[in-house]
Amino acid sequence: MKRFAVIGLGNFGFHAAKALYEDGNEVLAIDSDRARVQSIDPHCSEAMVLDATDKEAVKSLGLEETDGVIVSTGTKISNSILICLYLQEAGVKKILAKAIDDDHAKILRRMGATEIIHPERDMAIRVSRNLSRPNVLDFIPLAEEFDMIQVGAPRDFIGKSLIQLNLRARYNVHVIAIKELVPENFVLVPPADYVIKDSDILVMLGKSADIRRIKELK
Repeated sequence: MKRFAVIGLGNFGFHAAKALYEDGNEVLAIDSDRARVQSIDPHCSEAMVLDATDKEAVKSLGLEETDGVIVSTGTKISNSILICLYLQEAGVKKILAKAIDDDHAKILRRMGATEIIHPERDMAIRVSRNLSRPNVLDFIPLAEEFDMIQVGAPRDFIGKSLIQLNLRARYNVHVIAIKELVPENFVLVPPADYVIKDSDILVMLGKSADIRRIKELK
């Protein structure tokens, strides 16, 4: 069982806490609004009315022992900035913070956020790509700088083994799986001596810029 905390119980924070709890995790849900805390109480391990912009109150929670804290406060930017700062100072290693825009995201990173969440933007991208690519999972949004894609084997890859291609060194990407179409098979974490066929679909993980380089190959 992992331990998480969610600070801010609006729509996003409520559903994040509930989903974590339903996955079998220990979840501490925090908000300054008593009605929101009462609403989440059946769907978390502990629900607490607390002002997370109070530095000493945050320090007293022992959140440095958690596996991660989600900061999902409202539109008052200063609150999320202060909370991220206090969490960082308290020694929390993983801080996921909801950002309103790109400038807000930059400030949150400087204040200690290790991952930025753009709920509306990320969902819009996912819905749009599902509409335009209904039959093939080409793109999965991950953390802000990373992508995972499925791509047909580029011509230069065919007939070569993964160790020969040395994609980690050349492109800084990782082949985490291969979908063989002839015959149908799925190879999870393929061995270094795996030879790429023209019918293979490569599942790759890497930074967005490096992934774009692979997608541009013919």
